[in-house]
Amino acid sequence: MLRDSMDSEADLIKPRLEKREKLLDAGIDPYGGRFDVSESVATARANPVPDREVRLAGRVLSRRDMGKSLFVDIKDFTGKIQLYIQKQSVGEEQFESFRHFIDLGDIIGISGKLFTTRAGELTVKIEGMTLLSKAIQPLPKEWFGIKDIETRLRQRYLDLILNDKVREVFVARSRIVSGIRKFLDARGFIEVETPMMQSIPGGAVAKPFRTHHEALNIDLFLRVAPELYLKRLLVGGFERVYEINRNFRNEGISRRHNPEFTMLEVYQAYGDYETMMDLVQGMIVSVAEDIADSLLIKRADGQEIDLTPPWRRVTYRELVQERFGKDWFTLTPGDRKSQAATMGIELPPDVPDYEVTNSLFEKMIEPTLMNPTFVTHLPSELVVLAKPNKADPSVVDVFELIINGQEIAPAYSELNDPVLQRVRLLMQAKGHAEKIDEDFLLALEHGMPPAGGMGMGIDRLVMMLTGAESIRDVILFPLLRPQT
Repeated sequence: MLRDSMDSEADLIKPRLEKREKLLDAGIDPYGGRFDVSESVATARANPVPDREVRLAGRVLSRRDMGKSLFVDIKDFTGKIQLYIQKQSVGEEQFESFRHFIDLGDIIGISGKLFTTRAGELTVKIEGMTLLSKAIQPLPKEWFGIKDIETRLRQRYLDLILNDKVREVFVARSRIVSGIRKFLDARGFIEVETPMMQSIPGGAVAKPFRTHHEALNIDLFLRVAPELYLKRLLVGGFERVYEINRNFRNEGISRRHNPEFTMLEVYQAYGDYETMMDLVQGMIVSVAEDIADSLLIKRADGQEIDLTPPWRRVTYRELVQERFGKDWFTLTPGDRKSQAATMGIELPPDVPDYEVTNSLFEKMIEPTLMNPTFVTHLPSELVVLAKPNKADPSVVDVFELIINGQEIAPAYSELNDPVLQRVRLLMQAKGHAEKIDEDFLLALEHGMPPAGGMGMGIDRLVMMLTGAESIRDVILFPLLRPQT
């Protein structure tokens, strides 16, 4: 409960509404206007020169009435500071106005001078105050942090007001994305934008969201991946491109999945999957050193993830054999499926053989890989847009970068043979030609240079670097079931 059960919502809101009306009747706008601050709270704290004049703005978090003086704590985006309001200094009218009309949660602007109390607390002695926003809804009584997860997610604004650690995660997220852009821009990559509404969803095997365009009277799909459009740009001569994009997949919600999520996709002409290994390793190391100031990242359970390069490189086949035995790939498909059942992996009756092994890999191997691991050379059926390996065409030149027990970034040597690409896409679509992106294939027929391409889950990267346990903790407004 956010409020004591004895307090009804009306009992809490009514006095604030009455104060709002009294302020309006007195000709005072309870929702203020422009207020020029001189600095942030953090800047004021960094320069605590006695009697230095400051103009600050923030939300009232606490107040202590001492009779002829008041102590108030306000908080802005950078931190909290104490205010001292003395009747003798501001006059009785302004003092009484503050005492009677300012509530917890209100946003105020103040001017005054810095001093340090006997207890050593940096404080602003107020000389003037302006009400900038009257809060009608009171803050939760547990102002030090909302503990109810559902409330935190549905009312993220309260979570951000009251929980410094939550705000720090999203500040870190912003810095991570900024660091990625800086890293790629410095290496000659160009940021681009591709369509979010597509007539044919492509670039990944996923169930799309469908919408309808009235003017053209056509169905469209929210993109599941930007890959095929970015490859068109390679054809067009953009040799190094990236997009930080929003993708949408009409699938389940879990600790690691949200229907709307953020991905980075990068393509480099004349590179390959190993080029992408070096790129993503350098990028994550650079961002981690900037955000965490360390390559040892602590998880919520106290374990550490070591990002120190070079990162392990191991084939998919080797990992499977390490876990399930060297004879795994010599078993019959039926025997593999039977063994999967004994390990508690439930599979549909008609599941392809390669999916049996991959299901075991995802459920029993991937979660055990905490430190960065490049898992290379997956079966060709799993990645239809990648180049076959020349020594073993049954696998493709790809990697899945796994950190913290989950895939962070898949990448591969891009398939640029339009004839083979058509065959692979038809196999994936089970012969339904209308599902094939013919315009993409037409672009390939004009010649796409050999290239390396990589996608990286921004949300999962932020989870790993901040120690968040759920994807919902790193998305400001995750999708939730509507309240009834």
